[in-house]
Order: sequence, then structure tokens, then C-alpha cells
Amino acid sequence: MSSAMPHPPSGLSDGEPHAPQSPLLRVAGVSKAYGAGESRTTVLREVTFELARGETASLIGASGSGKSTLLSVLAGLMLPESGKVVFDGQDTTALDDRGRARLRANRIGMVMQSGNLIPFLTAAENVEMAIKLGGDGRPPRDARQLLGEVGLAHRVDHRPRRLSGGEAQRVAVAMALANDPALLLADELTGELDSASAERMMRTIFGASRDHGLAVLYVTHNPDLAGRASHRLRLVDGVVGRP
Repeated sequence: MSSAMPHPPSGLSDGEPHAPQSPLLRVAGVSKAYGAGESRTTVLREVTFELARGETASLIGASGSGKSTLLSVLAGLMLPESGKVVFDGQDTTALDDRGRARLRANRIGMVMQSGNLIPFLTAAENVEMAIKLGGDGRPPRDARQLLGEVGLAHRVDHRPRRLSGGEAQRVAVAMALANDPALLLADELTGELDSASAERMMRTIFGASRDHGLAVLYVTHNPDLAGRASHRLRLVDGVVGRP
């Protein structure tokens, strides 16, 4: 992760010097709180970091520390109280609801813990719906091929109620990758997967990062999985920094 600041809070630049480039994602002084008065709880405090194209970053932190809130703010599902989220040069906090929804559909893939499958559609139809919603003139991906890449070629015609939790999570990943997003945000990607399925999933995602410049930020409680990212971040007391 790159940063223009000499010593950014996230401690982001490593390795050999390289030509400067504009970050794909720039998070600047983002704060968020819930409640009011004595019940007010600050979840995010001046969160600042950057993520370049093709970089992978893991985010760890205690349960309830605000990791899911941060992903929701980055995706434009909720607005911060202060600060900016700049995606590919565009301040997403200045967009209206429709503009942020369009950005998610076309350029930001999301996999959240709660899942986002439509219960009366098959796995393939869920992915096809994601492709349709994100249609922006690019050649459409093949839903069945995407499901095969996450190990679900044999489940393409099954509806969510006939899928295990881990299989539903893999469908959600196929949906998130359906429109070749520039950024993938994922909350506990492998929480319900066995080790073989988790490995296959991560190979797919890291392969997309390597081959297509996909930037990835994923929340995990698994220290081994966190260590596989090119950068590791920890959220403590609302502040993002190095582990």
C-alpha cells in the first residue's frame, strides 16, 4: 500500500522503490460513531490508508472493533461522519445513493458475512443477476464458468436453501467477481469453508489480483490467512495501523 505521508498510520510502503502512482483507494481521516449523548460510541477514528491496484491487504481486529463498519463505509453502504473515501480519483462520500450503488455494481465487489443471495434464484441465476446489474458495456462473464472457478460447477442449478453455508459464500464470491471489479471488499471470506475450499477460494482471488490488478481488502480472524496478504492492517480502538 502506498502513501504520500512520510509515516502513514497504516505503515504502508514496503519493498523496492517504484514509480509513484495514484492509489486506487484513498481513505483520509474517516470517522464513524453510533448513538448519541452518553450512549454514543466511536467506532472509527481518523482512519487513513491507501490501497493501490493489484495490492492485497488483510484487516484484523477484535470482534466488534468496527471492521465490518469500515468495509461498509468503503463500499458506500454508509457514510462516514467525517473524512473522505476516494475511489479511483472520485470522492464517493460526495455521491448520492444511486451513484454509490452504480459504483458498487460496476467496480467494487463485495462479500459480506450476511450473504447476499436471492433465495428463489439458482446459484447461476444469482451470478447472472449480478452480471446484469453491473452491465456497463463490457463483455459479460459466463456465470457457470465463474462458479466452476470457485469449485461449484456441480451446484450451478441449486437454490440457496440447498447450499451449505460455505457453498453460499462461494456463490457470493463469484457474484462479487462477476463484473471484473477493480476492488474486492470481503468480510470473513473463509469462515464457513473447509481448508481445501478456502485454499481454492484464496487462489482464485489472489490470482485475480495478480493477473488483473484487482485490489483486495479482506477481514479475517485467521492469522495464517492474514499473513498471506501483501500488507496487514489491524483495527484497534477505531484506529487502523500495523499489527
